[in-house]
Amino acid sequence: MNAGKFARIQYYNVIHTKTQLYFCVKGAFFLAVSSFFAAALEQLGAVVWGAPMLAAFLCTGAFLTLRTKGFQLRRLPFWVSRTFGALLHKQKDAAGDGKQAITQRQAMAAALAACLGTGNIVGVATALQLGGPGAIFWMWVSAGLGMMTCCAENILGTKYRWPLPGGGWMGGPMAYLSKGLGSKALAGVYAALLALAAFGMGNMTQANAIAEAVTALAGKWRPPPVAVGLALALLLALVIFGGVGRIAKVTERLVPLMTGAFLLACLVILALRRRALPGALGSIFREAFTLPAAAGGGAAYGFRKALRYGVARGVFSNEAGLGSSAVIHAAATGTQPAQQGLWGIAEVFIDTILMCSVTALALLCCPNWPPRGGGAGVAAVGQAFASVFGAGGAYFVSLSVALFAFATLTGWSFYGEQGSRYLLGEKSVAPYRCLYLGAAVLGSALHLETVWNAADILNGLMAIPNLLGVLVLSGQAVRELRRYEGRAQKIQKFS
Repeated sequence: MNAGKFARIQYYNVIHTKTQLYFCVKGAFFLAVSSFFAAALEQLGAVVWGAPMLAAFLCTGAFLTLRTKGFQLRRLPFWVSRTFGALLHKQKDAAGDGKQAITQRQAMAAALAACLGTGNIVGVATALQLGGPGAIFWMWVSAGLGMMTCCAENILGTKYRWPLPGGGWMGGPMAYLSKGLGSKALAGVYAALLALAAFGMGNMTQANAIAEAVTALAGKWRPPPVAVGLALALLLALVIFGGVGRIAKVTERLVPLMTGAFLLACLVILALRRRALPGALGSIFREAFTLPAAAGGGAAYGFRKALRYGVARGVFSNEAGLGSSAVIHAAATGTQPAQQGLWGIAEVFIDTILMCSVTALALLCCPNWPPRGGGAGVAAVGQAFASVFGAGGAYFVSLSVALFAFATLTGWSFYGEQGSRYLLGEKSVAPYRCLYLGAAVLGSALHLETVWNAADILNGLMAIPNLLGVLVLSGQAVRELRRYEGRAQKIQKFS
């Protein structure tokens, strides 16, 4: 080998070594930054969703419950007849009021579609695994108080709404923060947080759950996650580009189907495992204030865990206090503010008192709970259902997760575009929808621990201006509810 050739080889070796070193250092740098960012988000999330925030949710609900003298219990037959009773009667089609007009029933279905996401399956399992059966008791408490929070949000969001030039309404927290509270700054902050949160909790996390569910259903014929994301984006585009009217029509059919099927499966488990039901109920009340010392490290620690995860999962499930569902309830045509408030109570009842409770009891009654395989989330629920139904149980859970997640994707798309519409006007809606579809593709293909943490933080920050507005304007919400109640009593008296 001549000297020139040897020198060139040595030169290329040096270049290759330096290149490798460069990419190693660069990779280590980005890994360190990514780890730091993820840890920072996790710490921030713990602060945002710490004891003060959870106390704010509970105290707001308790305050409104006291101001209305326990309306959700005291007037139980009244709000049941005005909501569930109304479902038995055919409502006037809102199409005559414009393309973006929806009925009260459709608003309810769309709001349920947004909150009946993976939280009703994965969230319940997480609460049980991390907080024990006692977490379900605190989930009930959170929901019971949250009924009046959601009621007040819907009343105020409908009272202060205004018509949009192209049809439909702008309502929800943006309306009562800007017109009721007189703070356009707080309304703008809320709208920005809402538009951003839709990409996280309402989109990428749900798309990721769908991709995992499709992978589980496909077995060995696993499609690439990107292919799943593209197919999901196509289906989603067919819905969301039709506006809130099409979203409402799709969810009006999808929500009863998916909730009915999942409830039926849970009821079958409860019937087959009925001997385990008294023990399951007993553990919920027994462990609400304590966990076994071996598992929880003492009564006080067990109480804190049950309280924390019960309240947090309840908020994540029914969204009472976040103000998001008021955005779509305000889109219903020809309705009184207090009427939409009653639908808010019914929404929390269906989401948490009914769906989450039945899911929790079914899991606690399953032979394989807690899962011996050590699974978490969807895998844990799949193992539990498989212990009753065989392999088909796991497939059913995967299909249910996919349907619930798709429903959430459609509902949150409207929340996000309303935030964008408030900030940037009608011209921003089409680009926002395109970005929303792109986020669904990304969510299907990525690992999303950091996105989950960011979404939790955005949701928590949304609650701050919303709860402030609800508390300051609570007197108006209570007066609207009392006037509606008084008119209903007069009509009943003379009928």
